[in-house]
Amino acid sequence: MKVLITGANGQLGYELARSAPAGAELLLLDRDRLDITDADAVAALMQVQRPSLVINGAAYTAVDKAESDVDNARAINAAGAGHIAAAAKAVGAQLIHISTDFVFDGRKSSPYLPGDATAPLGVYGQTKLEGEWAVREQYGPEALILRTSWLYSAHGANFVKSILRLVRERPRLGIVADQVGTPTWAATLAEACWAGAARGVSGTHHWSDAGVASWYDFAVAIQEIGLELKLLDTPKPIAAIATSDYPTPAKRPPYSVMDKRHTWRELDLEGRHWRATLKQMMQELADA
Repeated sequence: MKVLITGANGQLGYELARSAPAGAELLLLDRDRLDITDADAVAALMQVQRPSLVINGAAYTAVDKAESDVDNARAINAAGAGHIAAAAKAVGAQLIHISTDFVFDGRKSSPYLPGDATAPLGVYGQTKLEGEWAVREQYGPEALILRTSWLYSAHGANFVKSILRLVRERPRLGIVADQVGTPTWAATLAEACWAGAARGVSGTHHWSDAGVASWYDFAVAIQEIGLELKLLDTPKPIAAIATSDYPTPAKRPPYSVMDKRHTWRELDLEGRHWRATLKQMMQELADA
């Protein structure tokens, strides 16, 4: 099985590469090897390589920067996703596309179902939603679209590593407590991708780890586990603050918890609580 993975230098790409099924031939592509905004380049490479599976993990993920860099965000998240989908369809490859919880506005008070109405609050969420539309238009309903949330890994920059650094550097922290979602280890998302490919799952699905947290809850857990694993020496006070106390260019959904029950059944996977997966990832950091 030849598998073409875009966004190979990202957190998901890293986890996909190290958890690939035995016998899989991986074609790992970063932005230097493939510009997904170039439709001709994408089509040509796909015709030469003719993969049996394409996992599109490439994305413009700088949520705040996207507000002033709309064209680039749209070129990657929307047009780029369409180019990948069209090229994959042309060679008969199975397609998995990664999307986000930011397609929702956060006004709901119970976990979002895949069929719930979308209403992004910012450019990042809007362009990712447009990417979903492009995938469905260019590929059809057979594509697997996996929405995920609050991704982190031992590889790359993320909230976990930022909190560890800030606890070491600052006397105290203030972390937003009125934005609620679910942290997700990129390794479990990679597992979901491989399971979805193996089982031929299609349509739009939600994937994150289990449980619910605010960014404040997440930060407190990172410090607690960091101290336990000797990644941190001294605890620092962490205060719960409001979104209004920490203004950012992009608006974020106050509630973006997603309902994963159907996905877990479809993939025959059991969701693990975010604190358990967080500790497992942080153990990797401690062992490095």
